[in-house]
Amino acid sequence: MSIIADTHLHSSFSGDSDTPMKDMIEQALKLGLKEMCFTEHMDFDFVYTEDEPEGKFEVNTDAYLYDLLRYRSEYADRIKIYFGIELGMQTTCQRKNLMYTKEHDFDFIIASSHLCNGKDPYLRDSFFGGRDEKDAWHEYFDYIYECIRGFEAFDVYGHLDYVLRYGPTKNSNFVFDEFRESIDRILKKLIENGKGIEANTSGYKYDLGGPNPSFDILKRYRELGGEILTIGSDAHDTAQMAYRFDDVCDLLKAAGFEYYCIFENRIPEYHRL
Repeated sequence: MSIIADTHLHSSFSGDSDTPMKDMIEQALKLGLKEMCFTEHMDFDFVYTEDEPEGKFEVNTDAYLYDLLRYRSEYADRIKIYFGIELGMQTTCQRKNLMYTKEHDFDFIIASSHLCNGKDPYLRDSFFGGRDEKDAWHEYFDYIYECIRGFEAFDVYGHLDYVLRYGPTKNSNFVFDEFRESIDRILKKLIENGKGIEANTSGYKYDLGGPNPSFDILKRYRELGGEILTIGSDAHDTAQMAYRFDDVCDLLKAAGFEYYCIFENRIPEYHRL
């Protein structure tokens, strides 16, 4: 496997994972990874259901960093461990997000849209119910643009077509050309601001036939001149780490990429695919 790092990982410091950080590090070594980045959830203003505890997706950053530094020292001669965060993007919490990123010396910041105008695509009925799914997709992509238009404190945008995971037909009715205008303005703004995108291999797990975002979006980013690309499994347990990395490597080459990035101190280092 030519990809030496998984740069999107959630341990038990994320509210939707029970996997100890040490277990994930040991699995990374078994997989032959040389580098890894934990990206625990920080989603301010998340809209929780009655069954979810308030603050579920707000990591205890001090506790997280304490353990990460401890393991970074313990495993220093075997693997490089980076301090990352997955920052939930909403127009309502841009100041909170900005202040948070200034308070911590992250190696890597993924910006992700888990909510759209206060609605959660994961809750299918509340987001997709009562309307054509393509209208929901348009709303989601338009909302991403609104988020990045006024916020730059991140390095890459995560799983850019995340909304396709949870729709009534997943991505079976998604035709890139129907959304080209909306997606192009997102990609152009990211490139203009020196930001990248991520190839998130959990799309294979969700039966999308490829990563998030799709091949067409990845290819279009490259056609527009985008070069900053990271690769992550979005694993919440050891079984999903580095998931389908060989497959995504081939797909990225077909999309026109020759390199992928690993971030340290918010600076990308380029590695050949």
